[in-house]
Amino acid sequence: MGSCLSSPDSSDKKSKGGVELTNKGKERQPEPKPRAPQAPPVQEVKYPIYVGKYDYDSRTDDDLSFKKGDLMYIISTDEGDWWFARSKDTGKEGYIPSNYVAEYKSLDAEEWFLGKIKRVEAEKILNQSFNQIGSFLIRDSETTPGDFSLSVKDQDRVRHYRIRRLEDGSLFVTRRSTFQGLHELVEHYKTNTDGLCCNLLYPCLQAEKPQTAGLSRQANEEWEIEKKQIKLLKKLGAGQFGEVWEGVWNGTTSVAVKTLKPGTMSVEEFLQEASIMKKLRHPKLIQLYAVCTKEEPIYIVTELMKYGSLLEYLRGDGRTLKIDRLVDIAAQVASGMSYLEQQNYIHRDLAARNILVGEHGICKVADFGLARVIDEEIYEAHTGAKFPIKWTAPEAAMYNRFTIKSDVWSFGVVLYEIITYGRFPYPGMTNPEVLEKIQQGYRMPCPANCPKQYHDVMLDCWREDPASRPTFETLQWQLEEFFNSEGYRDPDALH
Repeated sequence: MGSCLSSPDSSDKKSKGGVELTNKGKERQPEPKPRAPQAPPVQEVKYPIYVGKYDYDSRTDDDLSFKKGDLMYIISTDEGDWWFARSKDTGKEGYIPSNYVAEYKSLDAEEWFLGKIKRVEAEKILNQSFNQIGSFLIRDSETTPGDFSLSVKDQDRVRHYRIRRLEDGSLFVTRRSTFQGLHELVEHYKTNTDGLCCNLLYPCLQAEKPQTAGLSRQANEEWEIEKKQIKLLKKLGAGQFGEVWEGVWNGTTSVAVKTLKPGTMSVEEFLQEASIMKKLRHPKLIQLYAVCTKEEPIYIVTELMKYGSLLEYLRGDGRTLKIDRLVDIAAQVASGMSYLEQQNYIHRDLAARNILVGEHGICKVADFGLARVIDEEIYEAHTGAKFPIKWTAPEAAMYNRFTIKSDVWSFGVVLYEIITYGRFPYPGMTNPEVLEKIQQGYRMPCPANCPKQYHDVMLDCWREDPASRPTFETLQWQLEEFFNSEGYRDPDALH
């Protein structure tokens, strides 16, 4: 009975030459193999394209060198001030300073577009000797948000024109000609004066590149560097607390190095103060790049300024400067101090010796905050007083009340140093005599060949009540007003 039964396989299938047959005698097709899951199509990453605004020479192996006008893909902006980029031409990759590039074909990429600068700053730029007649720039309007101003160097002065906007968004200088954008406007006035003083011939040139945030990406993050990375080249000067050297970092970058005498200050206090100082960035402040504190002497590494201290400059090469240039120096110092004022930071030792001079008359405030961490006993042993009395406000000298208003008093003394080409203040007086006379209401008289308006600013800085002294913001615009030329010209009113 068991022999009459068969399995389903034996009744339904037969084998023929190793090929399986169904019960109908047809070959069974092999089961299809399961397909591997399909990967989604690869999305091509489109990186933004940026253009170099300045030349940049790599400082480390991680950097990417580029020239002004070179195009780059920006791969990552995660590092903040330093971006990772790939050259469009060479394919090389590396870190670049983000303030050296601008988005390709954007307004910021144009040499002639300077954005948010004041009229007086536009005049200073265009009046530089390397900018020819017909040089121009466009900037944001100071009075009307969304509008622009055109500044052009003419034969005898810098002329300013409002660029206004119609309801449909088009731009115009004169209503005869309207434009869809600034690029179209510039192209038109390159070949047509059409009411302007002259054609727009040359995008303005600027005196200096911006400072990078730190020496490199890594040095910006870890700013305690090894002394072996610094080579001291030339001694620039010496003071009561140390020396100043011209040096080079990593064999690539010129720097200034202040070496502090052992025992000048507590390393811990200095590092705490320096961590704040490093975050302060402004075109009129010397940038702190790095420090070496693991062994004495402490090194403070900063940007290098070609002509050294303002005091030495005024007594030497600067003796030929005319009044307009002297007032410009004062305005630059006020600009840097106005920034410190906004940051609620006190300098404590503002004097011409602590202001540095670079090329093209650029001045920057240095050594802000250092006076706070210098050991007072060491200071007194060197100077005979805890403070530089002739620069120090009376409330700070007598009661140790340092505020931004005591910095304003010191700025008044700096104004005296500038206008007298570096003369020592309160000539013929000792420190105790100065303090006594000031308490009695004495103020330095107007120096020879000093405009009364300038001396009035000095007297405002020396008001007895600190609260009644002007702000640095006010001092900045007061000094910049010395440069006010003819106001805006409206071509429509001329025709």
